[in-house]
Amino acid sequence: MGYGHWDDTAYRAAKTYRAGRGIDDFGYTAQMRDQPYSSWKAHPDLDPFGAGTRECRDSADHGNSLPIAVLFDVTGSMGQVPIIMQDKLGKLHGLLRSKGYAEDPQLLFGAIGDADTDRVPLQIGQFESDNRMDEQLRDILLEGGGGGQKSESYELAAYFMATHIVTDAWEKRRKRGYLFLIGDELNKSKLASRHIRAVIGDHVRTDVSVESVYRELAERWHVYYILPKQSNYYDDPEIAAHWRTLLGQNFVKLDDPAAVCELIALTIGLEENRVDLDTGLTDLRDIGSVREASAVGKALGGERVGTRAQGGERVGTRAQGGERVGTKAQGGDGAGMKALPGGSS
Repeated sequence: MGYGHWDDTAYRAAKTYRAGRGIDDFGYTAQMRDQPYSSWKAHPDLDPFGAGTRECRDSADHGNSLPIAVLFDVTGSMGQVPIIMQDKLGKLHGLLRSKGYAEDPQLLFGAIGDADTDRVPLQIGQFESDNRMDEQLRDILLEGGGGGQKSESYELAAYFMATHIVTDAWEKRRKRGYLFLIGDELNKSKLASRHIRAVIGDHVRTDVSVESVYRELAERWHVYYILPKQSNYYDDPEIAAHWRTLLGQNFVKLDDPAAVCELIALTIGLEENRVDLDTGLTDLRDIGSVREASAVGKALGGERVGTRAQGGERVGTRAQGGERVGTKAQGGDGAGMKALPGGSS
């Protein structure tokens, strides 16, 4: 994956074609909704079970690949956020490339549900550089479930990203990628081994602490959790405390869900030292995202994104007192990290 180039004209033409003929942008979801719920399943291209690894590789077209993964909570009202993202995908890619925030971005999209109750609790796409990123986003199943327990299976998604991803950015350059989790609830109290076996297919027999999953994940990823103002949990202090404990100031509240693309783009530009906050907000206004610029400015709070976590330690380094856990990452050669239990050696 990672070949080709984004074509904004083709993207807009395809969107116009679907609209003119009444074709749902999220056609796979529409297809599933015509079937009994008991038969719903992930699109084959996004099914994580037995998937091996997802790879983000350099190519002749893109010699300095930068992995960017965006995983959406698609339970309840949160299912609107992927629709917003799909509608503004061209704007996101344009900011990353035309404004120089990232030289060779490769985007992966995925979705998160509840492994206790949902038919499809995890969906993971591929890293793409061209219009196939739009196709994989539109193939996400917007299940709309959730267990009503104030928690979703973010930790299961984090486990997959920590143990089943291989990138040239890390293997060749020891450069971390960007992972954005977009949701409004807590992790489960632990990563259940039965969920790993049932959803991903790894032969894990012991449960794993949530903290160790995110500690391992942060070795190779800048990890952000975005909480859009999309549900009653937006001002819930328990949600904020939970994610700040795990990610420090990489927990970000966004009062306008329509600004999620702009927030992601500017966060990457800041972390890559390609732009400062004031210039970045001006860039957003220049492309017509005036209202979104206000929301992004408020979300980032005028502080440097991704610098230091709660307790003063840089996000993405080894947690204080933390041990790296497990065995070598699945997919193995030179993966550059030790993986959680379940990664095949």
